[in-house]
Amino acid sequence: MRLPPPAQIAAPAAAFALSSLLTFSTLGPIPSALADGDTASFRFPPIDRAKKNRCTFASSAMGQANAARDSLYDLRECKMSSKDASTYDLSGALMADGDFSKVNFKEAQLSKVFAPGAIFDGADFTNGIVDRAYFKGASFEGAIFSNAVLSGSSFENANLKNADFTDAYIGDFDLRKLCKNPTLTGENPSTGAPTRESAGCANR
Repeated sequence: MRLPPPAQIAAPAAAFALSSLLTFSTLGPIPSALADGDTASFRFPPIDRAKKNRCTFASSAMGQANAARDSLYDLRECKMSSKDASTYDLSGALMADGDFSKVNFKEAQLSKVFAPGAIFDGADFTNGIVDRAYFKGASFEGAIFSNAVLSGSSFENANLKNADFTDAYIGDFDLRKLCKNPTLTGENPSTGAPTRESAGCANR
C-alpha cells in the first residue's frame, strides 16, 4: 500500500493542532512557556474565593507527575501552614503567594507547580520530586530538600537561607544557577547542615 506524501499527512495534523490552539485561546493568551516554568506572560483566571475547601491538599486524580489534572488546582494565596501533604501528587498546582510554611511535603511530587512569591519556610521536601517548578521570589528559609530531586526548577530571587540540600539531586546546569543565589547561607536549624555546602556550592 502506497502512503500519501508526507506533506499531505502533515497538513491535516497541522490544521487540527491550529484549531485546538484557537479553541483554548478563548481562555486567554497562550503563554510562551520556557522549560523551567518561566514565561513571558501569564493570565490565570480569577481566584474563585467562593469555592469551599479550595485551600485543601489533594493528590492528582490522574496519578501522574506531569501536571495532568481534570480541573485547575488553585492554591493561590492559601494559608496552609503546618499542613500535611506527604506522598501527595501536587503536580500542576498554582501556589503563587500562598503560605506553605512548615508543610510536610515528604515524598510529595511537585512537578510544574507555579509558586512565585509563596512561603515555604521550614517546609520538608525530603525524598520529594520538585521538577520544573517555578519559585521566583519564593521563600524557603530553613526548608529541607534532603534526598529530593530538584530538576529544571527556578529559584530566581528566592530566599534559601538555612535550607538543607543534603544528597539532593540537582543537575549541573541547575546547580550553577542555584549557587549564584546570594541567600545560600547559614545552616538548617533542624538538621544542622550548612546550606551552601549541602547544595554542593562550597567551591563554586
